[in-house]
Amino acid sequence: MSGFDIAGIDEVIHVRMRLGILTLLASAEVADFVELRDKLQATQGNLSIHLRKLEEAGYITIEKDFVGRKPRTRARITAQGRHALLAYLDAISALIEGVREQAK
Repeated sequence: MSGFDIAGIDEVIHVRMRLGILTLLASAEVADFVELRDKLQATQGNLSIHLRKLEEAGYITIEKDFVGRKPRTRARITAQGRHALLAYLDAISALIEGVREQAK
């Protein structure tokens, strides 16, 4: 298969939950923890781990504040995260297109 390049697949993003987080944040720009948890049908612990991985990679920022006396955690996609997501989508698209071409 000519043109096959799996090196373009970002391993940080290539996890269902992290891909879901970045996809949601790419359209919403910012989302609070509860919203992400509910939309992704994740547990608090699982979501926390994936948010931390994305933050360590520089793909999101985490903001913590209070609304009244209640703590609030929000995630926001960074420019680096948006660029990485688009590069990931391009790499996956190229792989899919290669498979489609070979299947003809």
